[in-house]
Amino acid sequence: MKDASPRAIYLKDYQAPKYFIERTQLTFELFEDYTLVSSVLTMFRNEQQSGGELVLHGHELELLSVTLDGQALTAEQYVANAESLTIHELPDQFTLSIQTRIFPQKNTALEGLYKSSKMFCTQCEAEGFRRITYYLDRPDVMSVFETRIIADQQKYPVLLSNGNMTHSEKLPDGRHLTVWQDPHKKPCYLFALVAGDLQHIEDSFTTMSGTEVALRIYVEPQNIDKCEYAMDSLRRAMKWDEEVYGREYDLNIFNIVAVDDFNMGAMENKSLNIFNSSCVLANPKTATDAAYQRIEAIVAHEYFHNWSGNRVTCRDWFQLSLKEGFTVFRDACFSADMGSSTVKRIEDATMLRTVQFAEDAGPMAHAILPASFIEISNFYTVTIYEKGAEVVRMIHNLLGADLFRKGSDLYFSRHDGQAVTTNDFVVAMEDASGIDLRQFRNWYHQAGTPELTVSDEYDAQKQQYKITFTQSCPDTPESDNKEPFHIPLQIGLHLQDGSEAPLHCDNDVDFNAKTSVISLKKPQQSFVFSNVSTAVVPSLLRGLSAPVKLHYPYTREQLLFLMRHDTDGFNRWDAGQALATDIILELADCVLANKALTLDERLIGVFRETLKQSDLDKAMVVKMLTLPSIAFLMEQQSPAHVQALYAARHFVKKTLASELHCQFSDIYQENDITGAYKPNYDAMAQRSLKNLSLQYLLESDREQYLSLAVEQFEKANNMTDQSAALSAIVNSRHRDTAASVLQQFYQQWCHDPLVINQWFSIQAGSDYLQGVDACNELLSHEAFDMKNPNKVRSVIGVFAGQNLRHFHAVNGQGYSWLADRIIELDALNPQIASRLLGPLTKWKRLSVESGQLMKLALEKILAHGNLSKDVYEVVSKSLAN
Repeated sequence: MKDASPRAIYLKDYQAPKYFIERTQLTFELFEDYTLVSSVLTMFRNEQQSGGELVLHGHELELLSVTLDGQALTAEQYVANAESLTIHELPDQFTLSIQTRIFPQKNTALEGLYKSSKMFCTQCEAEGFRRITYYLDRPDVMSVFETRIIADQQKYPVLLSNGNMTHSEKLPDGRHLTVWQDPHKKPCYLFALVAGDLQHIEDSFTTMSGTEVALRIYVEPQNIDKCEYAMDSLRRAMKWDEEVYGREYDLNIFNIVAVDDFNMGAMENKSLNIFNSSCVLANPKTATDAAYQRIEAIVAHEYFHNWSGNRVTCRDWFQLSLKEGFTVFRDACFSADMGSSTVKRIEDATMLRTVQFAEDAGPMAHAILPASFIEISNFYTVTIYEKGAEVVRMIHNLLGADLFRKGSDLYFSRHDGQAVTTNDFVVAMEDASGIDLRQFRNWYHQAGTPELTVSDEYDAQKQQYKITFTQSCPDTPESDNKEPFHIPLQIGLHLQDGSEAPLHCDNDVDFNAKTSVISLKKPQQSFVFSNVSTAVVPSLLRGLSAPVKLHYPYTREQLLFLMRHDTDGFNRWDAGQALATDIILELADCVLANKALTLDERLIGVFRETLKQSDLDKAMVVKMLTLPSIAFLMEQQSPAHVQALYAARHFVKKTLASELHCQFSDIYQENDITGAYKPNYDAMAQRSLKNLSLQYLLESDREQYLSLAVEQFEKANNMTDQSAALSAIVNSRHRDTAASVLQQFYQQWCHDPLVINQWFSIQAGSDYLQGVDACNELLSHEAFDMKNPNKVRSVIGVFAGQNLRHFHAVNGQGYSWLADRIIELDALNPQIASRLLGPLTKWKRLSVESGQLMKLALEKILAHGNLSKDVYEVVSKSLAN
């Protein structure tokens, strides 16, 4: 272990800090070999805590001096080590001055202050600030910051930090100085600094109270033509937040900086958001529609944090979902309003069911409010973010839009400038609405995905329909005794003619007729609906109104019925997914039994019907025609036999492609857009449908469609169409053509790192990739850099997380290969190494043979020793649970 004897930190042990920092004054002197950091901290004792020594956090800092109220401390007055600075005796109020030397150029962990290319930048969440200077690096210590930055003016003409720039001047020897003051108190995790040779575009936004805010996006000079969409997204987000939440921006300037080397997507530092370049840079020739959509969502997410995270922040890192879950919910609503709410809900549900449900069922399962952790960076998870957002969504469903807005207003006004807890958020919702959410809090404290088993009966004589729900939750590492959840479940009842029955429920206490939402609170509950004229097909869990697994014995005919008649768009799609899943799982059993495969004609028929429905949203058609992924199917089969699932799914897709190639050809031609690229919803939907059709056409193995794909690749005027054609060819049997277009693409785009990341990803995710040998070739390619997180994710992450056919090779070679890469990465960047471990944590879900080989890979990592806390926590929990 790099950090000896890893120690768990427990929520129950939380104590308020013994000292607070009223004012933080920082001076950074940036040099090519090192950086000098001087801090002046105006501090005072917390009257609510008993006195004692001051322990400041640090991480491998070179301490140069410590001064208390102007007097240098002697060696007997403090103790400094690799993790902390302890000062023994202190007055109630004092000024502490500390100077450290750090080495950003050697910082491959990309936490604290580091160099990305020729640019200095920071990443301080969660505990990166302690790599800069000794400090109370915890979110409940909030301070006003003043930052002075000194650097070579020619190499670093742009010097940025939080707040407003109040002073700048030229200094001797070609250096210059800027001074930044942030008037809002913040924890140090929101601190930011950037120094580089950058250009920017500028715009402005006038707030609802009339304040004009300068908006700037800073990039390296070669990327200045890729900023406009991010700027447009920022303006849309600012307007939406005013209209929907009444939240107004609170400074006169808002800056964004694009950075190539970044562990995360982006960071909401107060007034100076630092973005992974992949999440801000876009123009039609280099970015796909998916990249445009991602940029819009992430720009909005980080901006929304200004209130849900910055103005009101979390008391401790156990409360991480307080800011992240709430903000993900807000950005999801924003994206839904910018496009299609149904399509957005399908995308979010797919992520939740495929990734988060799997996390809930694995060794790293944890509550939204976890009870303990060893390394906080391991808890930036889909549970904290996506499930946290679902819990907020359920509160919204229970309260309704008006009362939820009233609750959010109360939350922001009551806690502005404070570091608070998830319970404070729930209490604000209760106080504003008068709705009791005591049982609902189980969602915060209990891990796991609740499961609902449903049975029903119809009494024709009484014209009554009775439906019974039984809820349970599987054991998870932290608990095998789960209390019932409060589950809001939206329903509809379809009569035999396809129309919906009016809902008259005898259980009016737990049923909201206005919203058609049932409140499940007991282990088992029954609801009786009267005046139901015929037997019904229930439409359950509409819009995925709660993050649960639903078990109802739908027949294939009932699923087809819902696909044709359900008025809830999400459930129409979900019925199609359930039908396809049932068919593929049945075929996978046939593969395992060496039986011949035959596709249920009903699936072909419903696909044919969908292709004819010209009145449907084209993006919705794409979702309806997309088969469940292997990753999702693995969660439906126990144990999971990946090769059988792949063979079954491939057979279904190939059969559909062969049977319906004429219809797909017509759809392709109808949606082949000519003219300039437009990044709007309708155009994106049209391109998506065209390119899905191209996938199916090449899957049909008819030679004429290969030339169609090559023509699209060569003539495309946008990256969406070019990369889609490239991907379709690479994932076809035409190996010589694939090699040719891959080389052509690389020669065309070798100067653009973000496009080359797409090139890496398409190959690493290809069905026709020749296992780890091909991946090793990608790792040795001149464009690959193991120190760059985006490139690591584009090869190692894509191969292990998406190319499941080859990663789960029967000889276990993929598992061993990933273990070697984890060990290699852990020495460079523990956060990235830990996040790539996810596929190896699922060994208990697999067949015995595959599971044992995966377990050996985990044991190989653990046996290596000298592991970071990040990697050690995930590996040890995976083997123990």
